[in-house]
Order: sequence, then structure tokens, then C-alpha cells
Amino acid sequence: MVLTTDKKKEIMSGFRRGEKDSGSPEVQIALLTARITELTEHLKSHRKDFNTRRALLVLVNRRSRLLDYLERKNREGYSAIVEKLGIRR
Repeated sequence: MVLTTDKKKEIMSGFRRGEKDSGSPEVQIALLTARITELTEHLKSHRKDFNTRRALLVLVNRRSRLLDYLERKNREGYSAIVEKLGIRR
């Protein structure tokens, strides 16, 4: 259920602004989306795992706040990342 280092590096390379960028909102949103996808798949087979369900809700809310921030600060970047990740908003 945890993203491996190689998977994180692969995701970050697709969304980073600069060579050493790891904390921009775009990168954080992409990493959260990957984690949300993994937890959603886990919950499809383990329906009664309520701790994972709560963790999923926390991640979804964190991603939502980051998307709101990005929409306020950089409208074009927001549109691009929502389209690229296929997020419903």
C-alpha cells in the first residue's frame, strides 16, 4: 500500500517544475492521487477496513485543499493537472 521510491521518482519526474522540485503543489497532488488510487483498489477487496477508509478520506481532503490552492494561485496549472490526472472537479 505504500508507494515505492522508484514509483515516487517516476511520478515526480512527470510533474516537477525544476530538477530538484519535490514539494510543489503539482507534485504533491500527483503523489496523493497515486496513493488514493492504491487505497481505493485495496478497499474494493477489503470492504470492512475502516482505518484505511478513514486514511483515504484524509488524503482526498488534503488533495482537495491543494487543488483549491492551486486553482487560486495558478489557474492554467490547475487545469493542466486536473486534465492530466483525470480528476473529477
